[in-house]
Amino acid sequence: MSEPQPQAPAELDPEDRKLITLARSARARNGVPEGAAVRDETGRTYVAGSVALESLALTALQTAVAMAVASGATSLEAAAVVTAAEQPADRDRAAVRDLGGPLTPVILAGPDGTVRTTVTAG
Repeated sequence: MSEPQPQAPAELDPEDRKLITLARSARARNGVPEGAAVRDETGRTYVAGSVALESLALTALQTAVAMAVASGATSLEAAAVVTAAEQPADRDRAAVRDLGGPLTPVILAGPDGTVRTTVTAG
């Protein structure tokens, strides 16, 4: 898998900012380490927090992608994750790539909503 190509945080369009807001709210509401949101090809959004069960562990972004797939999405336009991490995890990028393709943007924001980086799912 190739390394993510970070881009300098730039002004986000309102739909991408909405993804971060939704991801932050999922993280706070559920008291989990990560919140994520994805937007599918029709503009629908799917929001999730990380899952940590004895028999199942998923990152927030993996959970959001799974929700999109389970709801019939066939592609993704964008993904966002709110976390303390400095870079999106490879497994998160892989989940986004599986549904959205290698050019799908993955926005990573800190817990305060500040965008740290945007990479492609590549």
